[in-house]
Amino acid sequence: MQRTVASFRFLASALCCLAVAATPTTSATGLPGKPALARHAVPIVQSAAATPVWSDEFDSTDLGNWTFETGGGGWGNNELQYYTNGQNAFIQYDAMAGSNVLVIEARRGAPAGASCWYGSCQYSSSRMITLDKHEFQYGRMEARIRLPQTQGIWPAFWMLGADIGQVGWPQSGEIDIMEHIGSEPTLTHGALHGPGYSGNTPFSGTHDLRHAADAAYHVYAVEWDANGIRWFVDDQPFYSVTRAQVEARGAWVFDQPFFLLLNVAVGGDWPGSPNAASVFPQRMYVDYVRVYQAPGPRRRSVGSQPLAPPRQGAVPAPAQSRPMPVRNMPVPRRELPRRPASLD
Repeated sequence: MQRTVASFRFLASALCCLAVAATPTTSATGLPGKPALARHAVPIVQSAAATPVWSDEFDSTDLGNWTFETGGGGWGNNELQYYTNGQNAFIQYDAMAGSNVLVIEARRGAPAGASCWYGSCQYSSSRMITLDKHEFQYGRMEARIRLPQTQGIWPAFWMLGADIGQVGWPQSGEIDIMEHIGSEPTLTHGALHGPGYSGNTPFSGTHDLRHAADAAYHVYAVEWDANGIRWFVDDQPFYSVTRAQVEARGAWVFDQPFFLLLNVAVGGDWPGSPNAASVFPQRMYVDYVRVYQAPGPRRRSVGSQPLAPPRQGAVPAPAQSRPMPVRNMPVPRRELPRRPASLD
């Protein structure tokens, strides 16, 4: 992904001093050197089949799964939105999905008193993370999503290393499972960022949906193990990178737990700003997020509360949540760490 100043992306989330005076900017990623909070990462267990270990089907809302990051400091990319504490995220029924879905809505305007890096905020949206709630090392991570599509919009489904608060970015690593920018109506992207391959120079691949990104749901996924990462759309592979390819450019930092993120940004260095033809509000519809690994301990969420009242047209969640299917995927094969290319 071509983020020009992405190295400041997460420092902005922690250091931003331009948030609402009454509601300070908050970031669960924390400052470098901050003591780690207690985490509960899901281990991987060698087996012949990958099975479900966690999911959010969004039949109802559960803040035992997600935390909202807030603020309008630009997030290292000169983004224009102010991320709210849940006001831009809600559950509703979507006939195209045939179920209740999570909706992240990017709107014109922001809460009273919201402050952005450029002054009074012009847009608001949501950014949701699983840090310190659900973290995973290896497996298949997938989400069924219908994307927004207009000039200046930037939705993403991605992952960050859970040690970002201690080592910073890009040393923490970043796995972009799906990104889309409105200036490319039919394209989505996957990318890998780390030390020596970040910002404008990640490993990256592009998929052509062959129709507008907001026309249909698609399943965006990665399969990740100790030897490499592979990207898929609707189970069709479109990009892969091996550990050896990464270590030819920098350290492989992907043998650790990562957490999930969902967000819809507006503007920024890569997508550019909305123009006169841009249409708002824009919505990203998320039918589910699922994680598969070799069989191991299942974790349950702790507590729940609404993200926001359901919008008109929402329907109650069914009494029985949708079951997760068993996936067939390669089982990770652990190897001894390889020496960096610079030492060979």
